[in-house]
Amino acid sequence: MGLMEHKFSDNIITSTVDGVINWARRSSLWPVTFGLACCAIEMMAAGASKYDLDRLGIIFRATPRQSDLMIVAGTVTRKMAPVVRKVYDQMPEPKWVIAMGSCATSGGIFDTYSTVQGVDEIVPVDFYIPGCPPRPEALLDALVALQEKIKSDKVLRK
Repeated sequence: MGLMEHKFSDNIITSTVDGVINWARRSSLWPVTFGLACCAIEMMAAGASKYDLDRLGIIFRATPRQSDLMIVAGTVTRKMAPVVRKVYDQMPEPKWVIAMGSCATSGGIFDTYSTVQGVDEIVPVDFYIPGCPPRPEALLDALVALQEKIKSDKVLRK
């Protein structure tokens, strides 16, 4: 910082617009509560006191209009697919999706006509969490990876 040391006082911080906006976005992820099956129990455990997603700024919301992250936790059936898409469409931009568990990522053990073979057939997925059911630590890893992805996003397009 050689030349800048004498130009600004000690309490001034310089940054870019991208840096400030991305810091705010990654520090306040609000996932919509969207549990479809047994993986939802692990998602709830991640939000409980042992893992405490609040310390990362992640607070579950009950409405898609206030959410920027959808965690699809569990089996998505053909009957539920339009609802998943509708909730996704109601979310404001920018929005992200995490597919949690074997059923959400690939249909799991349910290779039937009534089960969607991966939620990526309905909505674009940013991160996949494998396992049946995946541990809360796996969800935490995906959330931290999503925060790193948001950190490097370009807000202002040229």
